[in-house]
Amino acid sequence: METSHTTDQRLTDLEIKASFTEDLLDQLDKVIVRQQQHIDMLIREVQHLRQQSAGQGLDAPRNLRDELPPHF
Repeated sequence: METSHTTDQRLTDLEIKASFTEDLLDQLDKVIVRQQQHIDMLIREVQHLRQQSAGQGLDAPRNLRDELPPHF
């Protein structure tokens, strides 16, 4: 009877751990999905900014004297 109780308790403990592990995995999956969505949005934004800068000729060499603050 003692062995049966111990086995039942160990099985119950393993089921509890498995349940917590599944819950944690679901939470981590949601975090990864949100992060990937954010990364995708940032990639699109960078591409958009590159297109804007290419359209405005910002890739051309600049004269740093033109960028001095007015008080200099």
